[in-house]
Amino acid sequence: MTTLTLELPSDLDPARVRLGLAVLLYQEGAISLGYGAEVAALSLHDFVNELAQREVPVIDYPAKELDDELAHLDGLGED
Repeated sequence: MTTLTLELPSDLDPARVRLGLAVLLYQEGAISLGYGAEVAALSLHDFVNELAQREVPVIDYPAKELDDELAHLDGLGED
């Protein structure tokens, strides 16, 4: 793991910067949900709420895969 040290302008809140970085990295798929919460210094629940407020999907399930799963489930009931 690498440590990053930043000098921020005094008008920037370090907690806000950590949260913004965590959201961005999570959104890009670079870090997990749990690690995002850790980077943001939030509970998992609070980090998920932050993602929801920013309209960042917590579960990224491609529509094609969902359609395939549903079609498979429909076929299970047929005999």
